[in-house]
Amino acid sequence: MSELAGRARRFVSNVLAIAYKEASLMRHDATVVQNVILQPIILLIVMGFALRFTPQDVRWAVLDRSSTAASRQLVADVQASGYFAPVETVTSYAEARRLLQRGALTAVLVIPEGFRRDLASGQPEVQLLLDGTDPLTAARVAGYVQQIAAHFRAGADDGQRPVKPPSQRRAALPELRQEFRYNPTLSDKNFYLSALAGFLLTNICLAAASLGLVAEKENGTYEQLLAQPATALQIVLGKLLPNVVIGYVALALGMVGAGLIHGYWPKGNVLVFAVATLPFILATLGIGVFVSVLARTSAQAVFISVFFIMPSFVLSGSMLPYALIPHGVREVGALFPLRWYQILSRRIIERGAGFDAVIVPVIVLLGLFLAILVGIRWRMKPRLG
Repeated sequence: MSELAGRARRFVSNVLAIAYKEASLMRHDATVVQNVILQPIILLIVMGFALRFTPQDVRWAVLDRSSTAASRQLVADVQASGYFAPVETVTSYAEARRLLQRGALTAVLVIPEGFRRDLASGQPEVQLLLDGTDPLTAARVAGYVQQIAAHFRAGADDGQRPVKPPSQRRAALPELRQEFRYNPTLSDKNFYLSALAGFLLTNICLAAASLGLVAEKENGTYEQLLAQPATALQIVLGKLLPNVVIGYVALALGMVGAGLIHGYWPKGNVLVFAVATLPFILATLGIGVFVSVLARTSAQAVFISVFFIMPSFVLSGSMLPYALIPHGVREVGALFPLRWYQILSRRIIERGAGFDAVIVPVIVLLGLFLAILVGIRWRMKPRLG
């Protein structure tokens, strides 16, 4: 019995000794310390302040063919809800559809010419055109407008509309006819598949580029690399070009896979989408190179990349609709290339828009890439140690 107890004590003692040694190493590993401290803080900020299910400043417009006190009151009630940005005015269905296709609007409220007459006769109708590419936001907005219309019904007697007996007032309530464009069934699958390219390219490009220069540092060839008769810009671009090809291969596999497996094919021009993708690939690869310049070890590079990827996915509007992100946080999301890429990808893939509808995101991505190159050039200087 005493021998068995001695073995048990030695077993526990050995385990504790190894655990103490490992804990000592981890205590002096800055990467582990940063991971333990920063990860809870970042998740608390993201989940506590960024994740919401209430749309804010939803861009909307009104096609008011009635232009009466009743129609203006309905518009004022929607605006007063606090969910919507200042109302815009459109003059035709064609203009409304064009703005919806460009992603400039989320909803268009159409009030027919005979709205006041129909309100008096007890059969009023209004129409709500919604951008269904963001199913959660579209459903929420439709629900809010439905509730506002119900409130409008209850207060329909404003002195300008005929007063009806209580038994007849319900017949005079506006009927809201909803039309979800580009994603009529509000399929969540379409929402995420349209952002699949952004997820793939972010992961692949960061993983490929963030370890490139770190490997040179760990092998002791970093200073020799910088001493070559080539500028820092030439070195960076030379390292990026093969990864650009890899990015397009992954993009093609993702798009063909989505089509073959889920029957989800791009509605827009594939060539336009491929051209518009290049600035995003370059910007993401540039971030990976910048991480590689900052990091001293592969572990640090992976750590920094992970903390870039997760906020990028959440704050860009790829996983959570951008309209549900509160102000102050959504502006931070605009600093990530994925924010702008998911805009152009959804406009081309889901709405079938052309290159003119994605010029702004493309220009922003090119600007981010140039700014990243400046940062890389600033950090890439021959130094010992």
